[in-house]
Amino acid sequence: MSETESAAGAAGAGEGQQAPQPQLTLQKIYLKDMSYESPNSPDVFRRQWKPRIKLDLNSRFSRMEEDDLYEVVLTLSIEAKGEDEKVGFIVELQQAGIFTIVGLDDAQLQHTLASYCPNVLFPYAREAIDSLVTRGSFPALMLAPVNFDAIYAEALRQRAEQQQAAAAPAGDAPAADGDGSVQH
Repeated sequence: MSETESAAGAAGAGEGQQAPQPQLTLQKIYLKDMSYESPNSPDVFRRQWKPRIKLDLNSRFSRMEEDDLYEVVLTLSIEAKGEDEKVGFIVELQQAGIFTIVGLDDAQLQHTLASYCPNVLFPYAREAIDSLVTRGSFPALMLAPVNFDAIYAEALRQRAEQQQAAAAPAGDAPAADGDGSVQH
């Protein structure tokens, strides 16, 4: 450590209540849960395989007992159907990670947990899914990259719209049809 760094550190320590520097450390990545089924095998292998892939993606996070540790779980559910609408395979996977995060305000922490951390986990989940699908004798399934920042921004926008609609006076609310749909 240079003299300038140690002098700056000593001066910072003397000030007392200085905010900690932002820090994010990946502690562990692990496969939390995984399942695979091919309900229509072996018949599915007798046909031309041109699948339609349905991907559901979700993430959640929780604070662990230690204050600065968070578990983030990325859940992917994939269903592949052939042209005949028969299911070729179903994969469900939970890729998880433990992250140490310090020095972020609430908004930054939410963004990091909902966007950055799932982005770190996604390549591991994608590789595990590809490996599992090929072991089931299907062609490789390389999922396209996911823009977690865009997903997070959209979730914030929807939340703001819902809060705005809930805060609107009763006279400003859109009228509902008898079937429950909303007219604007």
